[in-house]
Amino acid sequence: MQTRTLGTQGLTVSELGYGSMGTAVGYGPTDDTESVAAIRRAHDLGVTFFDTAEMYGWGEGEKLLGHALAPIRDEVVIATKFGFTQTFQPNSEVDHVRNVVDNSLRNLNVDAIDVLYQHTPDPSVPIEDVVGVMAEYVQAGKVKYLGLSNADEDTIRRAHAVHPISVLQNEYSIFARDTEPLFPVLDELGIGFVAYSPLARGFLSGAVKPRSEYGPNDFRQRIGWWAPENFDANVDIVRRLTALAETKGASLSQLALAWLLAQRDNLVPIPGSRNAGRVAQNVAAADLQLTDDDLALIADIAPNGGIGSRAS
Repeated sequence: MQTRTLGTQGLTVSELGYGSMGTAVGYGPTDDTESVAAIRRAHDLGVTFFDTAEMYGWGEGEKLLGHALAPIRDEVVIATKFGFTQTFQPNSEVDHVRNVVDNSLRNLNVDAIDVLYQHTPDPSVPIEDVVGVMAEYVQAGKVKYLGLSNADEDTIRRAHAVHPISVLQNEYSIFARDTEPLFPVLDELGIGFVAYSPLARGFLSGAVKPRSEYGPNDFRQRIGWWAPENFDANVDIVRRLTALAETKGASLSQLALAWLLAQRDNLVPIPGSRNAGRVAQNVAAADLQLTDDDLALIADIAPNGGIGSRAS
């Protein structure tokens, strides 16, 4: 697998990463043994970039990822995030940040976190203060690179003025396009981009189901793409994209990931799966080359992304 550089501070990772949220929360029942096998399979296939967060099981996701990667710690880049309370409210108070980051180091069982993100902006705490405490960990050798997630242009500029930001992580996929206006400022400041939910929370996985077939705590119960008034139209988009993928000898998920890789050279998608076979299928997307005609057809099929909001 090829590598990509994120930012100008030296962060280099595989062109596809691995997002581990589903190993701990949000997408139905989990199996730790299966998840560890999937994580290690990703590494075997060339993935070096692994993403987690305190919020993913409130430390349990970090512990699982740390355990899975322990034998190969020196060969991978591990990213985690802080910034929520357990009631899913923003909290980037300085003391809270210190507490969470110290816990993350223990949960991951690492001496240093490779990439530390603020998970979500906190309107009650100036971003300058947040990045200030993040930078303390860089100076102490406990964090290597800083990132932001779900941030807007003003936040990005103010943060970068305090300490270089290497990467922004926002949702981005064929279905979710609203982050594209931020790309010029990322180019201006030399910041890389990580695309989370690159398969549109599973809508572009090739195995989408209506809301009624997901559990009550599944995140997809609250996403507008699954709303009854939007679901059929989005399934039709998927049908047309799948037909295009088949002409390329590829799956829908591979097409969706290849589309992302074709958008920018400093962009890394982080698909996640608890199934080792699905991981292998995702990784194979790195070998799928899309032509200008392919990209134009995708733009015609989904000119504005998915129908309905990516939020509730």
